Amino acid sequence: MATPWHILGAGSLGTLWATRLARAGLPVRLIVRDAERLQSYQAAGGLTLVEQGVASTYAVPGETPDTPEPIRRLLVACKAYDAENAVARLAPRLTADAELILLQNGLGSQDAVANRVPLARCISASSTEGAFRDGNWRVVFAGHGFTWLGDAGHPVAPIWLDDLDAAKIPHEWSTDILTRLWRKLALNCAINPLTVLHNCHNGGLQEHHCEVATLCAELAELLERCGQPAAADNLQQEVERVIHATAANYSSMFQDVANQRRTEISYLLGHACKVAVRHQLNLPHLNQLQQRLVTHLHSLGLPSD
Repeated sequence: MATPWHILGAGSLGTLWATRLARAGLPVRLIVRDAERLQSYQAAGGLTLVEQGVASTYAVPGETPDTPEPIRRLLVACKAYDAENAVARLAPRLTADAELILLQNGLGSQDAVANRVPLARCISASSTEGAFRDGNWRVVFAGHGFTWLGDAGHPVAPIWLDDLDAAKIPHEWSTDILTRLWRKLALNCAINPLTVLHNCHNGGLQEHHCEVATLCAELAELLERCGQPAAADNLQQEVERVIHATAANYSSMFQDVANQRRTEISYLLGHACKVAVRHQLNLPHLNQLQQRLVTHLHSLGLPSD
């Protein structure tokens, strides 16, 4: 019998994966926060995927963290700041050969999760897929992208990648997943905070070319110092390409702030600044950007951790 996919986190990417896996006929279980959320989910009748204007609902079974069923494969799709505690709560349910797929933004949460469940295999993922929620238990597939998966300590690819083929989730097993994660962190640090501070969509950063270029130079310096020269290669050109290609989009951090939600600053800009200090690297513009963003978040009554 096929191993069920347990999905932790009904945000945009968690819902996007759950609906496509279910559509392919694979066993999927959605783990929601508590009994009240489970009641809301069951009343909705399942998860809805909106693709090219067409909405399809999939009756994925829901459960709470307290459900006794063992978990062998867990997609952790919650926010970076929730990941460690959410996984710790599920730790008693994990089987001896459990595998976790970590879909968090930035860096820092992956190590925190791995330390909580030392016997489980933790696989990091980096995705460029675009999706947003337009209602409870609904996700709009906004832009086809790609997902890289890898395990720095164990380079052999897992057999369940066949499930992703069946679900038409474009992916690749990467033997240098840390390079992918650092590259994406740098892209996010160069784009997301500026969209919040300038109150603009990604394309609006084309008017702030010098600021973007200065940040890219410091981020590239950080990547080199961290032993990630491949992640630093042509960083500014890549940032400018992303800004142009996603000009009409609003960054995830912009959307979080606009919706009065906590941001993932600690795992993006905060992580970059912390690592710079560890390497005794002076990056004045990056530090100033973090201070400006923290001040801005506090002015809105939002947390800055």
